[in-house]
Amino acid sequence: MPHATDTVHETVPAAPAAKAGGSRGRRIRRVVIWTLLALILLTGGGAWWAYQRLDSNLSSIDLEQELGPDRPEKLATGAMDILVLGSDSRSGANKGLAGGDTGGTARSDTAMVLHIPEGRTSAVAVSIPRDTLITRPECTARDGSPLPSARRVMFNSVYTLAGPACVVKTVERISGVRIDHYVEVDFAGFQDLVDSLGGVTITLDKTIHDTSSGLDLEAGTHRLDGTESLAFVRTRHGIGDGSDLGRIGLQQQFLLATLDEVKRQNLLGSPAKAYRVADSATRSLTTDSGLGSLRKLADFGRSLQGLDPDHLRTVMLPVAYDKVDPNRVVAAEPQASRLWKAIREDTAVPRSVLESTTSN
Repeated sequence: MPHATDTVHETVPAAPAAKAGGSRGRRIRRVVIWTLLALILLTGGGAWWAYQRLDSNLSSIDLEQELGPDRPEKLATGAMDILVLGSDSRSGANKGLAGGDTGGTARSDTAMVLHIPEGRTSAVAVSIPRDTLITRPECTARDGSPLPSARRVMFNSVYTLAGPACVVKTVERISGVRIDHYVEVDFAGFQDLVDSLGGVTITLDKTIHDTSSGLDLEAGTHRLDGTESLAFVRTRHGIGDGSDLGRIGLQQQFLLATLDEVKRQNLLGSPAKAYRVADSATRSLTTDSGLGSLRKLADFGRSLQGLDPDHLRTVMLPVAYDKVDPNRVVAAEPQASRLWKAIREDTAVPRSVLESTTSN
């Protein structure tokens, strides 16, 4: 069984990438964790001098109003569950990013449920693959019109059609987990965050050459800037079998490298740099109203001061090829149900789920 510091993912074969448009921007994998770590540092020293500027950077949505009362019950009252999305819109500030302008559309090509158990010393991040076929509940479309429930739709299409509130509603329906908070990070924000840190160092065992993402790295140690980091977490064709799910290992590696970078730099001792990181972080974030101010984010950050990044476990939702469309995946049962049950009840992820995974 993997240790708490292991990165694990389901071993069922990854679905081949979608054809047209399948190589669009993917994940800003788990960036919220190290974003929050940077914001925690703002609560000390003289950082509050920048309060007004940072507070005005944030955007928020009122999930309670949009979702209404028909939601799962919160079983583990001391735990917290956060839905994290990475949006891939490449209009506006994102237009110049890899893949070009998409005409203003956006997809939630990164999605995970970050579960923080009672005690706040560890965390489990459950990634939901973008190509997973799900049943979308009845929602309101982006244009305000009713959007009826639909079966066998691709998970990341929900954000495009109906926006973040419907994504939260969809995740709650498929998992039974009540989502406490919502955090969205865009591509441009991801790139700026890395640059504000001065780059992130990663070490590769094998050469990666991917003409689609523009990533060309020899085996060895590299210091990646924001543009290179974005290509790194998006690369697919240069690793493994070229599937969309195959890149998850690199994204998890990058997450841990970034956490190490935040710890190494000791931002508390450099208020100016802490401000630059926080400015990039807050400009890149959209949250629910419960986290929609710098004060609320800082209070939340202080509640996580006991969270050790070494005790973060990343798990991919167990999936299998869809029998009708091999370019899509579906939740693998009974492993998926057991995983969600453990999250709901704030218990350890079952051995039967972990034993069907392999460590990177």
